[in-house]
Amino acid sequence: MSEALIQIRDLTVTFQGLPALAGVNLDIQQGECLALVGESGSGKSVTAHSILQLLSPEACTCTGSIRYRGQEMLGASAHVLRHIRGNRVAMIFQEPMTSLNPLHTVQRQIGETLLVHKGLSGKAATLRSLELLELVGISAPAQRMKQYPHQLSGGQRQRVMIAMALACEPDLLIADEPTTALDVTVQQKILELLRELQQRLGMSLLLISHDLNLVRRIAQRVCVMKQGKVVEQAPCEQLFTHPQHPYSRLLLDAEPAGCAVPAADAPVALEVKGLKVWYSLGGGFLRGPSQVIKAVDNVSLQVRRGQTLGIVGESGSGKSTLGQAILRLLPAQGLIHFNGQPLQNLSEKQLRPWRKRMQVVFQDPYGSLSPRLSVAQIVSEGLEAHAQLSASEREQRVIQALEEVGLDPASRHRYPHEFSGGQRQRVAIARALVLKPELILLDESTSALDRTVQKQVLALLRDLQARHGLTYLFISHDLAVVRALAHEVIVIKDGQIVEQGTTAQVLHAPVHAYTQALLRAAQL
Repeated sequence: MSEALIQIRDLTVTFQGLPALAGVNLDIQQGECLALVGESGSGKSVTAHSILQLLSPEACTCTGSIRYRGQEMLGASAHVLRHIRGNRVAMIFQEPMTSLNPLHTVQRQIGETLLVHKGLSGKAATLRSLELLELVGISAPAQRMKQYPHQLSGGQRQRVMIAMALACEPDLLIADEPTTALDVTVQQKILELLRELQQRLGMSLLLISHDLNLVRRIAQRVCVMKQGKVVEQAPCEQLFTHPQHPYSRLLLDAEPAGCAVPAADAPVALEVKGLKVWYSLGGGFLRGPSQVIKAVDNVSLQVRRGQTLGIVGESGSGKSTLGQAILRLLPAQGLIHFNGQPLQNLSEKQLRPWRKRMQVVFQDPYGSLSPRLSVAQIVSEGLEAHAQLSASEREQRVIQALEEVGLDPASRHRYPHEFSGGQRQRVAIARALVLKPELILLDESTSALDRTVQKQVLALLRDLQARHGLTYLFISHDLAVVRALAHEVIVIKDGQIVEQGTTAQVLHAPVHAYTQALLRAAQL
């Protein structure tokens, strides 16, 4: 076998004396796809960031060796790193909203990469940017190029990140949870795209993922990590059929399981009729007639107390907009009744007492958690606003909430940047649970969690629902997770409900062609 593209030997990384990696050894061969799997906090992303020397030398200590085509990366000069980063080795980060510049358009951000590494500008850069956006499956690419990150859905932002990473046709593409924010149909397209690029360009791929189904479909080799160590390396099929390490077997057995908590007939907790969220893209004399985007178009639904409504559909279909409109986080037209109370005409002051009873867990945990507050402060914010408790009582409630989501209460004095992506999502869930609400909107709330933690959180959500009669609006592109939690499912396409019914009806006997396509892509 020829010399590996990337050689990592005895890599050890410590943060303030605490080990994040301990003696990692692995190779990435030219043209192969190596997958790093393991629980959140196992060291997968730290390993990837070490290759490009993205870890702050003030915050951590790195020892060992990382070589790219024989070039030592540890201690390399800024000039060497500038040539390699984004050009020969590119990276797709886990959280696109924090990786994209909110002040620049999509076109400018892709164009920056093309200018720095390829010398392209003007019309040539515009044409190449359009080609890249089409390549990753973004609809209306000419229009999207002129937009800013906040104007795109989570999945669309992730696709922009992928386009930027592919711009220079790198030797190695590091994909850190590249499909976390993507719906199943786009996941399949991205996988096919990455496979095709690998074959056409001879590109190597380092895939970091908690989605073992995705890993099995694309990886040639798998490296299993636990607590900063590599515990098993094997060819993909061998690891899935004959795992040797007990931890590997634990991961493989952690697929979403179970079903929704049995619920007797209960009163309707939430009723929505004719809900509309329309945006006008104002025209003008030079811009032509105004356009109306119907993000949510005449949606009606019911959810009974103590039950879960799964909301599925592709990225940009209107799922998150629908959920936020129901909670009055977005202006909308139509009727919204919560426990018999019409909410649509309440002022902000009148709505405030109802906020305690309706909570939300957003898709992007890093963007929704204040970087200036500790975990204890973040989780207790709602208590300070809505509950008359002493400081000691608030602290006890915070500890209880963190324990419920599987976090060590001793970590409550740390800040969000000190946690992994999955751990940050658990903090967001704890913040919603601490007020003991009646209705929780879960917007892709398990998408950033590895399978073992996801299984625990699903069990937790079911347990809380059974004990407290919680009602959930569960937005997800992961149909296996929806199947494990939801009582009923609605399928949304272009802002409209195209199919609805019980979970068994929709997922096992779909009628609409769009639902059937989603299920084929998910391989349920």
